[in-house]
Amino acid sequence: MHLEGSCHCGAVEFSLTSPHPYPYQRCYCSICRKTQGGGGYAINLGGDAKSLKVKGKSSIAIYHAKMRDGDKPVHISSAERHFCKQCGSALWLFSPEWPELIHPFASAIDTPLPIPPEHTHLLLDSKASWVEVQAGPKDQQFEQYPKESIADWHERLGLER
Repeated sequence: MHLEGSCHCGAVEFSLTSPHPYPYQRCYCSICRKTQGGGGYAINLGGDAKSLKVKGKSSIAIYHAKMRDGDKPVHISSAERHFCKQCGSALWLFSPEWPELIHPFASAIDTPLPIPPEHTHLLLDSKASWVEVQAGPKDQQFEQYPKESIADWHERLGLER
């Protein structure tokens, strides 16, 4: 599916091809929640990194999250969270561990997205105390990451595009 997205102020516009466009995965980790999750979670999609086209590159900044794990020293994530430096809109995540993928944030997509038949709620062990998980009867919930990937979820439900 062809997706188009933008930041709030219009300084950045982007497009990409997404074989996995259903916005089903809700991440409750502190990074997603604090960088773009107004409802206490963020929704990432899966896309083909080679297909990404961007207008307004000079308005993009990148954030590498600080990873904290108990008493261990803080380390910097290799994942790149792209956002508009004019208005602060979160745009997409790129991880060098999976260079063929790009993960646009559903909140930045302007193209109408398909409604998922179920949701996956993940990293619930990081959920803020004020967040109420709105889980439907078919939804799956995980304290950490599920074993099922974005591609596997789409395939299991016959939602490949």
